[in-house]
Amino acid sequence: MFADLTQKEGKILLWIQDNIRNDLLTPIVKGITYLGEAGWFWILLCVVFMAWKKYRPIGLTCSASLAISFVINFILKLIVARTRPYEAIEGLTRLVGKQSDYSFPSGHTSASMAVSVVMLALLPRKYGVPAFVIGVLVSLSRLYVGVHYPTDVLCAAVIAVCVAICCIRFYKKKYDGEH
Repeated sequence: MFADLTQKEGKILLWIQDNIRNDLLTPIVKGITYLGEAGWFWILLCVVFMAWKKYRPIGLTCSASLAISFVINFILKLIVARTRPYEAIEGLTRLVGKQSDYSFPSGHTSASMAVSVVMLALLPRKYGVPAFVIGVLVSLSRLYVGVHYPTDVLCAAVIAVCVAICCIRFYKKKYDGEH
């Protein structure tokens, strides 16, 4: 079953490589994927929100979502231990440096969705929508650069969104009416 899934996902990644990758888009997508590197961009946003008293509860909620998603992601990577697609799919070329951990689930996606969904739900649309769009773009960029299977990204997104929803509910129980 998993071999069939990996083969089908490999075909998707090769299709992306052959039909979507191009010289104009590649540097843009590599820049987008860098925003998820070690979660630095999302961590920075959490810190910025926590620095403002008005947004501190949102910063803490984003941080909680990020931390919980990170722990789940870390544990799942060790349990599943899925090989990176560029190591398993003949002809697939990665566009970024060799990754030092397992493929499933995508850490970039996990961090991006964990924070961006909280921002989408709790901030004004002019901030929440762009954050969410960036989160989705970082997630999709992992397919473009050839370092994750589609299910790595999809499952990471589902887990992070579920964690974010739980954190948002906690925020609303604790802080609604204060802001």
